[in-house]
Amino acid sequence: MDRVHDSVDEHVARWAARWDGNPAFAPEVEGAITRMQLLLRVKNRRDTAAFLGEEDFTREDYETLHALMVQPYPTEATPTQLAESVRVTKASMTGRLARLERAGLITRETDSDNRRRVLVRPTQAGQDAWDHYVHEGMRREQDILRGLTDKELVQLNTLLRKAVRGLE
Repeated sequence: MDRVHDSVDEHVARWAARWDGNPAFAPEVEGAITRMQLLLRVKNRRDTAAFLGEEDFTREDYETLHALMVQPYPTEATPTQLAESVRVTKASMTGRLARLERAGLITRETDSDNRRRVLVRPTQAGQDAWDHYVHEGMRREQDILRGLTDKELVQLNTLLRKAVRGLE
């Protein structure tokens, strides 16, 4: 069976020629890692492009809402938890939350059990916005892997799972 070539094969061939016979270079590993990086780079570019020109809902808004919606406590989180989740400062998170609150996407309320603690909760509009952008993202992800059949996706996941388990 003839092997179909892609741009990564050219990359691997260049390195293979340079390091011919060097046991540290594993062409199949280089190819697999480079292909995964390429897929993620394309995904990230498309995700970023989806928010270009959006003034009412930014990528930062999405990241913050996403962190809130996937918290172990699905209905609420503290600003500190959210800041840690998206790896921004508490001050930066305060600005993000103020913007989302003004847009009617979240509420911030003092915790009735601990008056020093603020709880952030999504509004229905916030949940709807998050759902909309998550579903758009899912569509972009499916588009990236459209060249694979359902059976091939299962095979890919089986192999990636095995690789992840080797790290865990």
